[in-house]
Amino acid sequence: MKLRKREKSQSGSYNRTIRNPLVQYAGILSYAILLIMRVPLVRVIGDAGVGLFAPAFEIFFLVTLFTSYSMTGAMSSIIRYRVKREQYRSARAAFRAAFLLNSLISAALAVLIVIFSAFIADILVLEPLSRMAVLAVAPVIVFAAFIGTFRGYFNGFGLGMLTAHSQYIESIGMIICALFCGNMSYTYGLKVSALKQNEAYSYAYGALGAMLGVMLSQLITLIHLLVIYVVYSGTLRGKLGMDGSKRLETQYSLQRMVLVNSLPIAIITIFSNVFMLIDQRMFNYCMNKKDMGEIRTALWGSYYGKFAVVVGVCTVFAVLSIYTMTSKISNAYEREEYRVMRERIGKAVRRFSITAFPIAIYLAALAKAVVTCLYKGENTSEILWIQKGAVVVILYGFCFFSGQLLYKTHMLRELLLTTAVSVLMHILLAYLFVQKALLGADGIVYALIVFLALYGGANFFFVSRNLKYRQDWLGGVVFPAAAAGLSGVVVMIVSKLLLEPVGGALTILIGILAGLFFYITFLMILKVIGEVELSRIPLGFFFIMLGKNIGVL
Repeated sequence: MKLRKREKSQSGSYNRTIRNPLVQYAGILSYAILLIMRVPLVRVIGDAGVGLFAPAFEIFFLVTLFTSYSMTGAMSSIIRYRVKREQYRSARAAFRAAFLLNSLISAALAVLIVIFSAFIADILVLEPLSRMAVLAVAPVIVFAAFIGTFRGYFNGFGLGMLTAHSQYIESIGMIICALFCGNMSYTYGLKVSALKQNEAYSYAYGALGAMLGVMLSQLITLIHLLVIYVVYSGTLRGKLGMDGSKRLETQYSLQRMVLVNSLPIAIITIFSNVFMLIDQRMFNYCMNKKDMGEIRTALWGSYYGKFAVVVGVCTVFAVLSIYTMTSKISNAYEREEYRVMRERIGKAVRRFSITAFPIAIYLAALAKAVVTCLYKGENTSEILWIQKGAVVVILYGFCFFSGQLLYKTHMLRELLLTTAVSVLMHILLAYLFVQKALLGADGIVYALIVFLALYGGANFFFVSRNLKYRQDWLGGVVFPAAAAGLSGVVVMIVSKLLLEPVGGALTILIGILAGLFFYITFLMILKVIGEVELSRIPLGFFFIMLGKNIGVL
């Protein structure tokens, strides 16, 4: 009886932690902060500096998807299983086994990066001056691996709040450190450029400094987690005496378990995020063929530091609307409550459509105002990229949702298949559009749109087939899209009339407010939302009164 009470208490504490919004949204909000980091970074080290920083940061990101993200998830599941059964010695052994395994893997990858840094810079991305920043990735991924191991340990013990704190510390620290170190290194690079009579060295040193700032942020986060671990280790030692297990698992079996559990999600996440590195290589080849090699780095830095940031942040806002719903759907699936599961899928698709369509359409309509507010100078190309690529907000969010559903309902085989096919199609289209047709960044945007459309569509096909789900396309997708499109015309008119007289910031504010007024009104007319939904939004009482007066509620 005491054991059951203790288990129930631990489970309740864990569930309360998971339901905490600070924990729930830590990952995606931290990712948004890292995207936002590129806005001031462009001003500190220039577009060309960001173009040289891009391959190093992408390599860091891809490696940590394995050594930090995937290993963290696998390790936390293994530890959590043992903690719930009071097998504390096995839980501690799992942590030590994972720590050793992750240390060896990250150290080996760091050595490979150092050895092949010239190949990565010269051949893989066609940016020789990015080698210094790429070399700086080596120590960063070792620190990141340690961070991931400690996060898996804390998550396994139900201390998700500590992990969330560390994610916020990491992302905010990365902004501060990357900007500070980037500025210092760029200033030094100006002297080197003057000595060598080559301006490009200032950008190379700026990119190096930004990557050293990333390393410093990882070190700060690691120290933070180490301190917490030392403080918490006393509590763990006290629990070891309560361990009722008769057999301690071997280090080899635990390491094999961590590796086997982490590999599938690592492969999926790496392949579904590798397109940015591939695209840079394609883009640089295209610019060289068009005799535009002198400006290619700055152009890619503009794509990476402007287009990707604006579209990425808007996508985060769209994904936030359904970020926690996949867990509720998977919970219903595990309990075999299939009717409830299908209802939740329909509710999630409808909520995402209501959120994502206006974000994407308003972004296209306000692209010029947004770019004017965030960046200095002439940005005509960036505005066109955003207008063409605004649909990525919808497609990427839908890919995230459908991919999460496949993963959480144990359809890894289907997810691996859709990931592989979509990535291969993206590479093929990028090759045709960029390296053959020489469309430059426009070709990259087109290939990205096709990649996401194929990936999301294929994922949703398997979700619908395997879960026997039928989508209400009219009420769940078409009507929200139509309402967003009609209100988007209003936003576009506001943008054209007000941008010059009042500036970008006021144009964005007035445009969004005007658009939302008409959007919510159209949603009421089309019966997409009713009085219950309106009562939950700010100023909902006003729209309820309006709806009743015009006879739609």
